[in-house]
Amino acid sequence: MSVLLWSSLTLSSLSPKPLSLLSKPTALPSLSPFKRLYIRCAKRSQRTGRLRYPSEKKKLRQIRKQKLGVKDKCEGFWRLSKLGVDVEKDPGKDFLGVSDALLEQIAKVLEFPVSAMLPAEAFTVVRKSFDARKFLKVPKFVYTVDMDVEKLLRFEPRLWDFISELEPEVGLVEHMPGEKVSGDLIHILRDCKKDQEGSALGESGNGIELGNAYKISSIQKPKVAVVGSGPSGLFAALVLGELGADVTLIERGQPVEQRGRDIGALVVRRIIQSESNFCFGEGGAGTWSDGKLVTRIGKNSDSVQAVLRTLVHFGAPRSILVDGKPHLGTDKLVPLLRRFRQHLQGLGVTIKFGTRVDDLLVEGAVIKGVKVSDVTATLPSCSEDWMYDAVVLAVGHSARDVYQMLLSHNIDLVPKDFAIGLRIEHPQELINSIQYAGLAAEVQRGRGKVPVADYKVANYLGGEGVESSYGSESRGCYSFCMCPGGQVVLSSTNPTELCVNGMSFSRRSSKWANAALVVTVSAKDFQTLDFHGPLAGVGFQYVSRSQTPPSFVNIAVFCYNNEALIFHASVRDLGSLVPVPDAATLERELEQRAATMGGGNFVVPVQVVTDFLESKTSAACVPPSSYRLGVRAASLHELFPAHITKALQESILMFDEELPGFISKEALLHGVETRTSSPVQISRNSTTYESTSLNGLYPVGEGAGYAGGIVSAAVDGMYAGFAVAKNLGLGTSEIESVLGKAQISGFVKY
Repeated sequence: MSVLLWSSLTLSSLSPKPLSLLSKPTALPSLSPFKRLYIRCAKRSQRTGRLRYPSEKKKLRQIRKQKLGVKDKCEGFWRLSKLGVDVEKDPGKDFLGVSDALLEQIAKVLEFPVSAMLPAEAFTVVRKSFDARKFLKVPKFVYTVDMDVEKLLRFEPRLWDFISELEPEVGLVEHMPGEKVSGDLIHILRDCKKDQEGSALGESGNGIELGNAYKISSIQKPKVAVVGSGPSGLFAALVLGELGADVTLIERGQPVEQRGRDIGALVVRRIIQSESNFCFGEGGAGTWSDGKLVTRIGKNSDSVQAVLRTLVHFGAPRSILVDGKPHLGTDKLVPLLRRFRQHLQGLGVTIKFGTRVDDLLVEGAVIKGVKVSDVTATLPSCSEDWMYDAVVLAVGHSARDVYQMLLSHNIDLVPKDFAIGLRIEHPQELINSIQYAGLAAEVQRGRGKVPVADYKVANYLGGEGVESSYGSESRGCYSFCMCPGGQVVLSSTNPTELCVNGMSFSRRSSKWANAALVVTVSAKDFQTLDFHGPLAGVGFQYVSRSQTPPSFVNIAVFCYNNEALIFHASVRDLGSLVPVPDAATLERELEQRAATMGGGNFVVPVQVVTDFLESKTSAACVPPSSYRLGVRAASLHELFPAHITKALQESILMFDEELPGFISKEALLHGVETRTSSPVQISRNSTTYESTSLNGLYPVGEGAGYAGGIVSAAVDGMYAGFAVAKNLGLGTSEIESVLGKAQISGFVKY
């Protein structure tokens, strides 16, 4: 509706005049052309924000509640994501609080005019990451923030209207009716036990009888062996120990204190301990690595958060809960593992270091225990039989002898794809310059405003017309375990083999950056290698076709170190044994070739990237390397089968297009990287985590083929611990309601 007014006077002609002027005749103002003046009443559909009538606001709120499922916007928490703060306005990577610049971004989301009026106490930083992608005009720190509405309105009641108008948007603005369960695994388990005990007391009505029942059950604790003290083994032992099992943690390596001394002897005096090195020992292979805590199984999932908060409980910095790419570094992992061990011992967990599991004790199709030996004994020691109700097998992917032992019991091992390649090293300043351009000066060897630059690259090789170049199938080439500000280290467990890995400390202050460049391989690739040399006596591992043979004999095959590998074969099937290509044999062959190229004594063969691309031998003088045991120029392009080399060369060219300067005479390739993941998967039930071949055996973690990093291995061990406890009658019915169900087992994510 509108009212039309006709006027021939301007507003200035209607202003009051002095009396003296009124007595004089004044000329009328000149008439301007008529102007139409409209007074419009806002239509209902046009009224927004504060212009809406209270009745309209109420009706809209009801519609939105029904549509979006938000019962009350002014209760609970709101999660605000992708809040970008320009790098020059942010306090820097080490600041994890709520800055004025962040409040400005929050105010924009709330459409609140004065950011200074927002109480910082009402906001919690959930995630902070650095984004310096090339298409951004200005590099930004990107935040995810939780907003406590109750606390916000307590400090500033005038924000009620703005919160009520807040619209959910998937991935940007999300409402959480209540605070997410946040706590470390220890407190979660103890709270669940209290709830179960309280419920049982209420049902029984007799506290004394219930107490006696618990005393009896505590005397008859089920006995569980956890083999391996990597992330999966530690978290499985933690769960079982907290739930009341009699747990023995068996580790072939040494505790971190002795392990550090053994690694020092290797680096300084080239003395390798076969059972205590960069791969074996307390904490697993990840202890002397970068300590990466990134994972693709959901950083904000309750299970991952429980693992991270447990690490914080044992001494990890709280920044791992917020950092978009959290990592610990070896210097932080060593004291953390010491505290973890002390907690387990306080629960009554028996920890046996320097103890190797040589065999399983099996009756029928049920495991009864393990056969162990002391690897620290100077003289050959007699093996011992230890009896258990269940065995959690949480070994790493370098425990190849375990795979052979499992085969001797006809336990299903399923070959799976893994990756092999080389480790590339650049000056860290070069990577900083490639990623940050003019902002590279802000890195300051890990002590500056922005994080040390890293990268992640991948290339897919496949499709029509490439089979002859890249092999019989499509494959991927990608960077793996990128260690900014790190160093290349030895990951061999035998003096006749040579493989490398990367590690870095928490500050990442080294002047080098390294990463593995690996190509996926499968069982079809094993046949392309021309096996020869010390492993010719093994060649292939023999597997009987019979699943349940009536009787067995032992077949001994002597391998490179004159140790006999014992295989059990059915008498009736001795004539029908067929050779099956062995992924572990492929790894050994490549590692021995690398050792030969390096000339022995743990010297690593290297090649300048430009020479590798041209398939020519590098000059005797090569760029400096962080590897401390020495490097030697070699023809790494001759190390792999031709299709693997071709895939690496083509991918490096593509990586240089994405990261200009990646191909450089300062970039040095190191050989060889083979232990990226387990080449096999030990089949297990997806619900009970129990082996499909042997009752009472629970294969978990990276060595079993169900994880690909510290966090995913810890989560897998945690859920396996729940499953074992449930199968043994220890009760974990409340856990899934707190942490949620585990992901489908067998789907490995890194």
